Amino acid sequence: MDRLLFGDNQFFGVNHMSEEKARAQMMRFQDLAAVIDVLDNAYDEGVTSFMCTTHDRIAMVCDHMRSNPQRYKDFQFLPCMPYAHKYANAVTEDGMIGALKRFLPEEGIVNAALRGGMSLARKDIEGITTLLVDAEMKMFTGLNTPVIFLQNVVVDLLLGLDFKAAFRIFADHIKSRYNAEPGFITMNMPKLLDALEEVGIENPIVCSNINKIGFRMCGGFEAYERALDEKKFRAIAMSVFASGAVPPREAIEWICQQPNIQAIVFGASSKTNIRNTKSLVEEFWRIN
Repeated sequence: MDRLLFGDNQFFGVNHMSEEKARAQMMRFQDLAAVIDVLDNAYDEGVTSFMCTTHDRIAMVCDHMRSNPQRYKDFQFLPCMPYAHKYANAVTEDGMIGALKRFLPEEGIVNAALRGGMSLARKDIEGITTLLVDAEMKMFTGLNTPVIFLQNVVVDLLLGLDFKAAFRIFADHIKSRYNAEPGFITMNMPKLLDALEEVGIENPIVCSNINKIGFRMCGGFEAYERALDEKKFRAIAMSVFASGAVPPREAIEWICQQPNIQAIVFGASSKTNIRNTKSLVEEFWRIN
């Protein structure tokens, strides 16, 4: 896993501090060419791992990368699933059957349908879960996906429901079917680590907000410090700039001093900001 990962929030108008900036970004990136231009800037700066949702427009990015294999031979997708709005929109546009046809993997549509039908009949959560994962992964066929993440909207719901077994189902399927590593995104890293340990997932990859001011770090800043010091896992830090509340140099210097940080994910919409972030990480990174 690379140390610096490029995120996709800016492409979909996600900004936790400024609605005005979020709207401006959403308008700008309605054009796929604008998205590709930013990804090219990151790639040319050596940031080759793209941590992205499974939004419909990411499928167009995948098509572009498949069409230019030599240009993007080192490019890696790190899919984060599910993207709930995608399913709702598909059912509205195509109906239930049309939505299933759109998302199910072509190589095993009969097997997938049987798996889903039997799962529903037996209330077999494992079959349903693997079916949905395969549907999400369809857009990445033929592309490099070394780590596949379960989104925090599902991770934290499962934590709240105390349904820890689902984490093991997801992890086992990602390893066996895609020869990839499972990753988990959460808003409560300390609680998730306890749950993953309980179901036997060793040295997991966990992405969570980690920043100097404790912005959106559910569970408490001190609990995160203890986990980073004491737990065996691979931490990916997101929201390190706290949506602009912490200056870039101060934010990167602090995060690079923390123990057990394996990677940083960041979003940017300009070549200058991408280059500056990469330069700061290279300056301050320490092996702990």
